[in-house]
Amino acid sequence: MHIPDGYLSPQTFVPFYIVMIAIWKKAIDKIKKELDLKNIPYVAMGSAFSFIIMMFNIPVPGGTTGHAVGSAIIAILFGPWMAVISVSVALIIQALIFGDGGITAIGANCFNMAFVMPFVAYYVFRFFQKRFNKVYISSFISGYISLNIAAIVTAIEFGIQPYIANEGGKALYCPYPLKIAIYAMGAEHLLLFGFVEGFVTAGVMYYFIKNKDESLKVKAMGDL
Repeated sequence: MHIPDGYLSPQTFVPFYIVMIAIWKKAIDKIKKELDLKNIPYVAMGSAFSFIIMMFNIPVPGGTTGHAVGSAIIAILFGPWMAVISVSVALIIQALIFGDGGITAIGANCFNMAFVMPFVAYYVFRFFQKRFNKVYISSFISGYISLNIAAIVTAIEFGIQPYIANEGGKALYCPYPLKIAIYAMGAEHLLLFGFVEGFVTAGVMYYFIKNKDESLKVKAMGDL
């Protein structure tokens, strides 16, 4: 799901940088007020977990790859604002050091995977957990849905490029229109990577519940 350099026009990636700077500032302010010092090691571990799991890119037909992100479980455990920072750190390191995702696309990639995904996961989990009280099922659904929503948002960013950045009708950046981009991104995540994210989210939740540390409070279950 990492967007490389050359696929987004300046009309797209510059606004995403501006938006993400505002989001990062908000996230830092929220974390300063809410972070329990006892949870700092868990937060660092969450960032490392997201970094590692995103490095396992699985090839799919069409010459692209996909992967789990880890945003959902971080958001459920520590809240979406914490996930914003944790996953952003992982994405920025990947782009600057490992070339996984473009430098110009850092803002867009962070918006998709470190903002859209954790907030969707957090509220989807709360919705299903409140109504059905099935923590592992709620975790799986939140991971599955949040990754697919993030993938669709990414596809839209790809798909609008031929319309907003072209010369004489020829696309200057991503050449694939919306119908192709949404189909390509949607199919692989609906059929494969959404399930991977769902199982990862439920599996890590199981681990934390089974090995419960009294200092850890599951953020998304706080006031259900």
